[in-house]
Amino acid sequence: MSPITTHILDTSLGRPAEGIFVTLDQHNDEDESWETLAVGVTNGDGRIADLLERAPLSSGTYRLIFALTQYFELQKIKSFYPQVTIEFQIVDPAQHYHVPLLLSPFGYSTYRGS
Repeated sequence: MSPITTHILDTSLGRPAEGIFVTLDQHNDEDESWETLAVGVTNGDGRIADLLERAPLSSGTYRLIFALTQYFELQKIKSFYPQVTIEFQIVDPAQHYHVPLLLSPFGYSTYRGS
């Protein structure tokens, strides 16, 4: 299982959000750049199976970028956010980090899941 996971639920439709492209990046403190570690697409359950293969993580800042434009366009729904970016800290690389996204065309919410 990936040490970093996500689950996207479309609260406006009451179902998982399928077909959203997600990018996982790690911040490089030395030059303030971001390195892409993984890219995936959500399945019918709104999840990505093995976003990041079991690789050793390091402490630091990471981000998940959720590309939303295509998702809402395919459903013919106008939306306000073309993408959502969630930055988070990994303090203990041995832990599992779950970052859910609750989504609607004009708002979103997230929390540290389990």
